[in-house]
Amino acid sequence: MTTLICGSLAFDNIMVFPDRFKNHILPEQIHILNVAFLVPEMRREYGGCAGNIAYNLMLLGGEPLIMATVGDDAAPYLDRLDQLGLPRTHVRHVPGGFTAQAFITTDLDDNQITAFHPGAMSFSHLNKVEHAASAKLGIVAPDGREGMMQHARDFAAAGVPFIFDPGQGLPMFNGDELLDFMRLADYACFNDYEAKLLCDRTGRSLEQLGREVQALIVTRGGDGSEIHSDGQRFDIPCVEADQVIDPTGCGDAYRSGLLYGIANGFDWQKTGRLAALMGAIKIAHRGGQNHQPSREEIAARYQRAFGVALW
Repeated sequence: MTTLICGSLAFDNIMVFPDRFKNHILPEQIHILNVAFLVPEMRREYGGCAGNIAYNLMLLGGEPLIMATVGDDAAPYLDRLDQLGLPRTHVRHVPGGFTAQAFITTDLDDNQITAFHPGAMSFSHLNKVEHAASAKLGIVAPDGREGMMQHARDFAAAGVPFIFDPGQGLPMFNGDELLDFMRLADYACFNDYEAKLLCDRTGRSLEQLGREVQALIVTRGGDGSEIHSDGQRFDIPCVEADQVIDPTGCGDAYRSGLLYGIANGFDWQKTGRLAALMGAIKIAHRGGQNHQPSREEIAARYQRAFGVALW
């Protein structure tokens, strides 16, 4: 089943400061802050929610189709998509600007200072869901504000079921807009902080919001996740990872499991467990797209974790 993934393609520029920010920031001088951090270690990762979700869905054997916008500097990412065999039919080049990118500086205490440039992502509304006629399932992941609203309306108008997954983009929307998203969507997924913010902005409880969709998923990091559907709550355990290296992209990996389970008619218990497993596989690697398990390895990990066959 072709799954249309509406979201960002981005470069993540990750720098490590071999000291502690607190040793170089004077609290009493914060009003005239002017500091520079020497970062001898730096790496650039391929990221963005659409890219990460598509990559993980590809590992599972799904049929991801990316809908995103990129800038003039996107050639390395586009080449990578070609090498992976991920179609870029609906990846639009917006001339005159940069691809979305994050600049993340981390210190020895794992504190982070991040700057994010949306770049071409701000033009995501130029892409239309109707142009991807083969899509039978979709997701609205973090993207440009207008694009997210447009794509949710497009999916609903086309009768294509989709997951509303606002992620870090949730604060862009007010309560009425979030309620509109929930009414248009078939499924919705949030982490625990986002779920609390959703309830606060809409004035609705999680139980009330859950009635708007077929399933409402809330992830809770190391405490697992929960899926609310048809008046039932399915508690999904966290899968033990081989190593805990980097949480970047774990939520996207989790969502690939959700999409694969929905596309293949899995029940919610099995769908949630696969999603949790994909997050655990990813967290043992740096970046959002550097893990490379085969389908057979994923199935074997699932068997070990839950005692039943995946396929």
